[in-house]
Amino acid sequence: MKRTGHGERDRQGRRLTAAGLGGAALALIAAFVVEARPLRQAEPSSPGLQTPVAASPASAEPAPRTAADRLNGRKQISWRRSRAIGTHAAGRLERGVLLPAEGRRWVSWDPILKRRPSRQWRRWGTDRLLRTTLNAIRAFARHYPRAPRVAIGDLSRPHGGDFGPQFGSIGHASHQNGLDVDVYYPRIDHHVRPPARPGQVDLRLAQDLVDRFVAAGAEKVFVGPSLGLGGPAGVVVPLANHDNHLHARLPL
Repeated sequence: MKRTGHGERDRQGRRLTAAGLGGAALALIAAFVVEARPLRQAEPSSPGLQTPVAASPASAEPAPRTAADRLNGRKQISWRRSRAIGTHAAGRLERGVLLPAEGRRWVSWDPILKRRPSRQWRRWGTDRLLRTTLNAIRAFARHYPRAPRVAIGDLSRPHGGDFGPQFGSIGHASHQNGLDVDVYYPRIDHHVRPPARPGQVDLRLAQDLVDRFVAAGAEKVFVGPSLGLGGPAGVVVPLANHDNHLHARLPL
């Protein structure tokens, strides 16, 4: 009877030990489930929702710096009807149009920083000025497909007005109402930057650009006195400080 009693107690002890081990295992599993639960809650609750993921610097698309959109790798111009108020030398610009930093046939050039592209606030004009300028350059590029891209300099400030020496170098006496534009002469070495001296100007291409602005209805085209560029008297006018660019002015 004693042996039977001891055997029964041994069996009961083994059952309690197994039960204890099973309980411990269940406790460990429960703890794992509790720890894992926040990970499940962080997942989207619907197949249509996704947790936002920050883009890596390599894949992030830079935000546009202007209001213009990108179209086929080029910035599209946001056209609107503009108003040139006052005169070229005492005026302002309403609802101006921004010239993009560059296009397939042209680039913008900052004459103060001496680099491209030009700063945005130097690239505003009337819609008429931008259409006239870009049409002339497109026609030029079609006629001379091997010519370098044309560099466009200052137009007007975003709302026009004074563009004097406080904005760099000698400034502009005009360029106040969105109807003036500086266009640099093409260089004989095809570098896309302003000529540093008259000998670097491709005179044949420079004269062609002058002729195209005259044909487009420019009121004045100021040219360098050292270059021998010509045109209708009173329209094509030699002027100091214009040996590296022409200055086209549209009528009011």
